[in-house]
This record gives sequence, structure tokens and C-alpha cells, in this order.
Amino acid sequence: MADFNQNLWAPWRMDYIRSLGEEEKEAGCFLCRYRDEPERDREHHVIWRGETAYVVMNRFPYTNGHLLTALAEHKADITDLSDEELAEMGRLIRQSADLLRIALQPQGMNIGYNIGQCAGAGLPGHLHAHIVPRWSGDTNFMAVIGDSRVVPDALDALYRELVQYAMEAGLRK
Repeated sequence: MADFNQNLWAPWRMDYIRSLGEEEKEAGCFLCRYRDEPERDREHHVIWRGETAYVVMNRFPYTNGHLLTALAEHKADITDLSDEELAEMGRLIRQSADLLRIALQPQGMNIGYNIGQCAGAGLPGHLHAHIVPRWSGDTNFMAVIGDSRVVPDALDALYRELVQYAMEAGLRK
């Protein structure tokens, strides 16, 4: 029988916990900051940009390759979007899913919006969609018992790979 009375170390979790108050301290939304700092795309893990939205890697992913499509404007609800913004968010979600299929060959994906804090939105004021690649067996006891996730690839290494695929697909110049 397994002994679950041992420590399960998840050092990335403290970075996430500390980041929860950073948005208020930095007087602004991190997605707005990413929007306004295209020269720092590599540091922020922005894969590519459209006219009204952009694609970025989630810094605290559920699984390897977890992407966000973020609206450029700071709007909280999908009902606040213009037709053009809604159409581009849809295109970026579809292109993100295609990119992940090429780069990571997932067996499935979770795609969706968390609108409002009670619906799970970690950043309820700035609309964004999650594109989460999934594989059979990628969820295990670690998340349930240890409040930890096993992410098998480094963000920077995967960022370089996804940018290369995005360039080859003509999504990024």
C-alpha cells in the first residue's frame, strides 16, 4: 500500500501563490501588460498576436502546452466583445488547437472560458480562453492528493518549439 504521508514538493506552486497579489501591486493586469510590451514577447511567452487578441502560454499550466487566447482590450465578459473581437478569438482558439496538434500530438483538448470568479476565472476582469491539450493518463493522483501537477516540459523549451511551428504556419512573422 502506498504511503501518502511523505512530502510532495511542488516548488512552482509558491510562484503561483505569490503571483496572485502581483496584479494589484503592479497597478494593472498582466494580460494588459503583455499586450503593451510586445518587445518582451519572449519573456512573457507570447506565441503570436492578431489584431484584437493574442496567444500566450499559461505560466502555471494544467498540462504541458496549456495556452491562453487573450483579448487585447481589458473586457470581462464575452457579451462585451464586438463581432470582430469574437471572430478573432474564435480564429485564435482554432489556430492554437491546430498548433498544439502539430507540435504535441495530444489525444484531446479542453477549450473554454471561465467568466467570473465563481466560475474559476483567476483573472476575472480580462477575458481569455484556455486551450489545454490532454493525453490519456495525464491526470493522476498528484493533482488530487498532493495539489501538485506534473508538467513534463520546460516553458522556455516549449515556447521556442511553439514559436517555430507558428512561424512555419505563417501565424507569426
